[in-house]
Amino acid sequence: MSTIKGKAPTVTAVARDLGVSSESLRGWYRQARIDRGQGQSGQLTSEEREELKRLRRQNAEQAKTIEVLRKAAVFFAKESDR
Repeated sequence: MSTIKGKAPTVTAVARDLGVSSESLRGWYRQARIDRGQGQSGQLTSEEREELKRLRRQNAEQAKTIEVLRKAAVFFAKESDR
């Protein structure tokens, strides 16, 4: 990729050269800045996003387990009353 008269290429030109959409390239660039600590306050790094996904998945699994245990407790409580 060459520059014209010392000007940096546009995001659109770089995206076209890479064969991706300009919005994808902008998103990747934005996330890379955040990962380097150059994002705004409150923006999650890639590592933090992955941890959040993992914790949400774990939370959902635990909620299902709790529901099964509640149903089992009700069932056995009824059985013990007989």
